Amino acid sequence: MVVGRFVPNAKYGEAAPMCKVYRMKLFAKNLVCARSRFWYFMGRLCRVKKANGQIISIHEKKPLRVKNFGFWFRYESRTGTHNAYKEFRALKLTDAVNQLYQDMAGRSRAKSSAIQILKTAELKPSECKRPVIKQMHSKTLKFPLPHRVPTTAKAYKTTFKAARPNTYY
Repeated sequence: MVVGRFVPNAKYGEAAPMCKVYRMKLFAKNLVCARSRFWYFMGRLCRVKKANGQIISIHEKKPLRVKNFGFWFRYESRTGTHNAYKEFRALKLTDAVNQLYQDMAGRSRAKSSAIQILKTAELKPSECKRPVIKQMHSKTLKFPLPHRVPTTAKAYKTTFKAARPNTYY
């Protein structure tokens, strides 16, 4: 999410319609690319150059919580244009977009330039459709830790042991 505007000056004050704040949802590899894309679209939409504008913030809402994301997108394959919907779990929207690009490259050989993201949404657990995502919503979900090697105190540690460690508990 990039937020920016035209910088007020002597000709255009704070109240001028040219100085209104624009917020764009952009997907880029890093912050530098996101800024660049923001100024590209600002130049097209409202004729504001980077020299006359300012970026107010670049942020992501709640980046430390795992969220469900849904993507509606169109992509070019070898046979034609297709519409599709996919779901991913990630901390940030940009991470989920990266998962989408990687998944489409692996499954359909679609390059990122051939994919147009039409809509993104943060989904509640009840709104999810795909079983791969739904299975992560269980309250009794557990991740067992098989084959754990016990840690030995430094005083008893040796390079070679006569017997293998017991890793089943």
